[in-house]
Amino acid sequence: MDQPLELSNITFSYGDGELRRAVLKDVSLSVAPGEIVILTGPSGSGKTTLLTLIGALRGMQEGSCLVLGQEMRGASEAARVALRRRIGFIFQNHNLLGFLSARQNVAMSLELHGGMNDADRLKRAGEMLAAVGLAEHADKRPAQLSGGQRQRVAVARALVAEPGLVLADEPTAALDRASGQEVVRLLSDLARRRGTPILLVTHDPRILDIADRIVAMEDGRIIDTSAASSPASH
Repeated sequence: MDQPLELSNITFSYGDGELRRAVLKDVSLSVAPGEIVILTGPSGSGKTTLLTLIGALRGMQEGSCLVLGQEMRGASEAARVALRRRIGFIFQNHNLLGFLSARQNVAMSLELHGGMNDADRLKRAGEMLAAVGLAEHADKRPAQLSGGQRQRVAVARALVAEPGLVLADEPTAALDRASGQEVVRLLSDLARRRGTPILLVTHDPRILDIADRIVAMEDGRIIDTSAASSPASH
């Protein structure tokens, strides 16, 4: 099977002229099917910028970024939109729509995928919420849920369309220990059962043990890659 993610010599800068500042410098990285890779490093080291390039949220500048078989260097906006539909995104701020129920928030992710009517989407969303332990909360709005529950809704939304790749940016940062571990367990189960690769940015030392590899970044470069002390078994 091809690598879901293959980065070669990624360089990216913000600004122009004298204000130009390189935030990624010659970054190369690959992620295999079913592998959980955690990116760590101080704030400003380029982790989130790298995630936005991989997720086709930002245009490439230099290097090669092959995501799910699609080259992002020089890709059209239409190609980037199409790729984003195949990626599950999980953010620190769960970005749920407050006027929709948990079920409706999750079902929204399926609207981009043809072949399903509203009833099918809501049924699938309900099944996904049950899978993350929120069956009894499917019809509640985000304001009626705890922080951990809202983040689990966000996880369900990211996973419901069975993405080829999951990108997570600080998914446990705002959660207590128990809620954070629950979110991490869900992601680990996904990688094992479906072979879905996960690239996760975190400062949270509590969750490093789910990783197959830990990649440390500093000043826009990868400075170290190591196997986790207790790698997840796939």
